[in-house]
Formats: sequence, structure tokens, C-alpha cells
Amino acid sequence: MADPALATLDNATARRLFLDRHGLLRRPAGPGKGDDLAQVIDQLGFVQVDSINTLARAHDHILFARRPAYRPRALELLIERDRRMFENWTHDAAVIPMGFYPHWKHRFDRRRAKLVDGWSQRTGTDMATEAARVKDIIARDGAQTTRTIDAGRPQNGGGWWDWAPSKAAMEVLWQTGELAICHRQNFSKAYDLAERVIPADAREAQIPRDASINWAAMGALDRLGFATPTELARFWDLFSIAEMSDWAQSARRDTRVAEVAVIGRDKAPRISLMRPTWEEDIANLPAPLPRLRILSPFDPVIRDRARLSRLFGFDYRIEVFTPAAKRVYGYYVFPILEGIRFTGRIDLKANRATSTLHIQGYWPEPGVKLGQGRMAALAAELERLMRFAGLAHLTIDPGPKTELLRAAPARLALG
Repeated sequence: MADPALATLDNATARRLFLDRHGLLRRPAGPGKGDDLAQVIDQLGFVQVDSINTLARAHDHILFARRPAYRPRALELLIERDRRMFENWTHDAAVIPMGFYPHWKHRFDRRRAKLVDGWSQRTGTDMATEAARVKDIIARDGAQTTRTIDAGRPQNGGGWWDWAPSKAAMEVLWQTGELAICHRQNFSKAYDLAERVIPADAREAQIPRDASINWAAMGALDRLGFATPTELARFWDLFSIAEMSDWAQSARRDTRVAEVAVIGRDKAPRISLMRPTWEEDIANLPAPLPRLRILSPFDPVIRDRARLSRLFGFDYRIEVFTPAAKRVYGYYVFPILEGIRFTGRIDLKANRATSTLHIQGYWPEPGVKLGQGRMAALAAELERLMRFAGLAHLTIDPGPKTELLRAAPARLALG
């Protein structure tokens, strides 16, 4: 139970603040390239990179949701030409502003021994020796992909559990900052020496650990709006929960943060940290737009499923079973956000051979009706997504998973 003396943040306002920090409360406008795109990524902190491409690559869809004018080439230019972004890890592979690179050195140091030991066991190879061999090849011959590094040598299978030693070595060197991704070829990573990719000022900067912990904590707090120490630690995955808890105790003492009872969708309070200026920040929030947006399953708003459920009452633990009964998670099921609530999920798949977007399923949240206004908003968002993905036609698959859409009084226009 929350301390009755604590200030309280009501649920609707908490959702507004959370969505605003993720660039989803205001009108999605802007050129989606250059400085504007860099600002979007900075606001988010990072953008997860993933190869899933049922509609668009995850990172591209995330950025499109905030800037409809965005096109993938704009991100490539920021990374490969301008070197304003770099690729590495947070909770997963991500595109990260280059200005943050010095803080990642602490992660490189923390992960080095664990990665070398782990991959030595998995591959049955002395990974330190293999990494040195791979690094020498790249230093001599230039950037390499996992296919070119040992061209002509027998390779293992493609799963992470059966990687060739050279592929594992490149991953270790990348995650520990000795290599960097200089570009991608058909989404395959090309690795080069970090000193050939990362600008000298970012590479040479030295930031004390305590200063980086404070930067990570305050940066995560600004991007989440409110958070527990555990949520702060998991945002960047740079420092441990214990370190973030110690930081939180110090930050409370010197009033860098305030404690607030944030009310969940179920009316239960959760003690969270906020900026001391939180009341002023909330007073400056705009009213939410009623716009409907179909988000990527990898969108940062969706990432923390427990937080999503607590704030929005939206359970996104979707599982899809293949015909072979192997379980895969709902990479093809896209959450639907309207204003400050999630109203359902839609299963979409692009057939690029026929330039068609297939709706394979639709599941509204309880109490959500498919009136003419909602159908018009859904149609407009599907049209935007089709233009982004370069598709010309829309179909609704037959069957029980789409019955609600097909039975709605207002129909989607089919191309």
C-alpha cells in the first residue's frame, strides 16, 4: 500500500506521460530524416533492430509510427555516412545515438569475460585466440561479414547454438567494443575495427562509472516518465539492478528525484521515481490525439509487457503455434493504439510478390466496437502502412480470426 502522504499520479495522466515520452501523444509530423530523425531516436534513447519483416523491419516500423515521412534510407545515412548512430546492445540489438557511446564502454568491460567464456563453451574453441585471429584478418583485409571472414572454409549451421567459431568471435568483438558495424549488406552485418567506424571523440572519451550510472538513470527516467530502480536498470541494460537501487537511494536523499504513487489500470498504486519537476511537466502535456496507430511488436512502448499491462490493462502475451506445434511469439500480431489506450491486435502479412497486404486476424479489446469512425481510422492507418511498405492491395483472409472485421457494418476498402 502506498504511503498516503505521497503524491499520486492518476492512471490516465500516467498513460499520457508515458506515451508522450515515447513520441506517441503528439501529431506525427516532421521530415523523418537528418536532424529530425536523430532527434526522434535521441528521444527514444535507442531503436531496437530486428530482421522480422512481415510488414517492415522492426526499426523502420518504429520510426515510421512517429514520422510517417520516414524511409529506411534516412536511417542508413545516419549510421553509415554521418556516423551519428552506432549499433550495439541494450536489452537487444539496437541503433543508439553516437553521443552515448562512451557510456557503453562500461558495458563492454562488464560483458567481456562472460562472452569469451560462454562462446568458448558453446563452440568448443578458445574464443580469446579465435577473436584475436578474426581481428587480425579484419585489420589486414578490411570489413568482413560472417560469410566472407572464412570464405571457403566449412561452416556450421545458422542457428545461434551452432555458430562457426569465427561468427561467434565477431559477435564477441562487436559486443565488447573492439569491432563496430560499419554497414549492412541485405541486413547482414559488416564488421570493421572500431577505430575505423566510431569517431575519435566518442571512442576516446572516458566517463567515470558513477557519472555514467547517473546519466543512465536520469536518461531512463526522462524517457519513461516514471520508473522503479529495476525499470531504470533494464532500460539500457548498462548497469545492474543493485547499482541502480544504490543510485536511487542517493538520488532520493539529495532530491534529484521524487517518489510518486502511480496508479495502474487496476487502481493499484506503484511507488515510482520521477523528476522533481513532474507536476510542471504534466501541466505542459498536450491533449492526446484520437489517431489510430498500428505499432510494431518491437515498439518501445510494448517492450515491457508487465508495465504495459499495469498501465493500460493490455495483455500482449500472444503466442502463435506453427503447424509443427513449435511455439513462436506473436511477431506477426501488431498492437493497435488509439489515443491513450490499446484497443486491439491485428495480424498482418505482406506478400511482396503480389504487392498485397493480408489481414490474417483481428482481435479487439473487450468493449471495443467497430463503428464507422473506428473502421475509417483503421482503413486510413492501413493505407499509410501500405504506402510505406510499397504495397498496392489489401485483402482480408476468410476464417474465424477475421470474422469481426468482415461482419462490421462499415467495410474496409479492398484493393
